Amino acid sequence: QVQLVESGGGWVQVGGSLRLSCLASGMPNTAHSMAWFRQTPGKEREFVAAKSDRGDKTTYADSVKGRFTIIRDNANHMVYLQMNSLKPEDTAVYYCAAAQVNSVHEAVVFATRYGYWGQGTQVTVSS
Repeated sequence: QVQLVESGGGWVQVGGSLRLSCLASGMPNTAHSMAWFRQTPGKEREFVAAKSDRGDKTTYADSVKGRFTIIRDNANHMVYLQMNSLKPEDTAVYYCAAAQVNSVHEAVVFATRYGYWGQGTQVTVSS
């Protein structure tokens, strides 16, 4: 049974940093794209970052480029999101997600392709 468990959310001041963690257990032995999404009340889930199974392809939303870094540690079944220079508009519930893919080089950006989701972790950025 696949389980994604996020941790590391919390409250931070504007300009601060947070590192989110996601432990992926029970994953089938096939290629997976791993990603982070976020959601605020009344809005659709928004893509943040994705990394391919091989780790050679990374995609970021324009709103986080240069500030966020997705890190993947396949050996330990972990995915991280390092968030720097945080802004109030980064406030959201952040979700870790996994998508089965045919290529180890594919980083998926569409939420509809992700079949596995964590429970989410709240990030609040306050001035």
